[in-house]
Amino acid sequence: MRISKKQKLINANIKPGNSHKFDDALDLVKKHTSKKFDESLDVSVILGIDAKKSDQQVRGVLSLPKMPEKKIKIAVFAEGDDADVAKKNGADIVGSDDLIESVKKGDIKFDKCISTPQMMVKVSSIGQILGPKGIMPNPKLGTVTKDLTQAIKNIKAGQVEYKTDKAGIVHLSVGKVSFTDEELKKNITFFFSELQKKKPASSKGIFIKKIYINSTMGPGLQVDPTSVM
Repeated sequence: MRISKKQKLINANIKPGNSHKFDDALDLVKKHTSKKFDESLDVSVILGIDAKKSDQQVRGVLSLPKMPEKKIKIAVFAEGDDADVAKKNGADIVGSDDLIESVKKGDIKFDKCISTPQMMVKVSSIGQILGPKGIMPNPKLGTVTKDLTQAIKNIKAGQVEYKTDKAGIVHLSVGKVSFTDEELKKNITFFFSELQKKKPASSKGIFIKKIYINSTMGPGLQVDPTSVM
């Protein structure tokens, strides 16, 4: 099998299984990114939890100190005065039964959505559509709320969601490789600080077991947790 020049360079500079200090790992990641587009920097954290137990699931939302500029289209399920508040605060799409019918027809022209608690009885009918897309309103994520002003503000500020997968791993994009090292480190340390607050009471021992970082198209590098936290 033919090995590309990029893969040869990766093999020469990166040894599988090695754990790197954060600064060194970040330097290696940036050396092996594409020159054609600005790749994302992704973090994967292996947690010391039993992912099969519902009380040990870890999930949350946060706004990182430095976020890439991105236009996010927000839809709000609301009626009456709530609908007026949503429009006033910059929601791109606002509706109730009409918006629900549009979603049922597959007409989903938004990236995130919010619902008032009163609307959730109706919105639950499209849970099988919005759920798999990861955009179903959820009170734990602040997207089912009476405070539409704050919810819209949070999403516009670049609020991102994270949660454990079936293997007990949390994945999060923490910025672009074009960010400065200091900006990326601030984002990652902020993420870890928030993640540690989510440690389940029933989880014993080391919570953050292993950390890996990689660019969109680059190799994964194991990072020494003590060099980040």
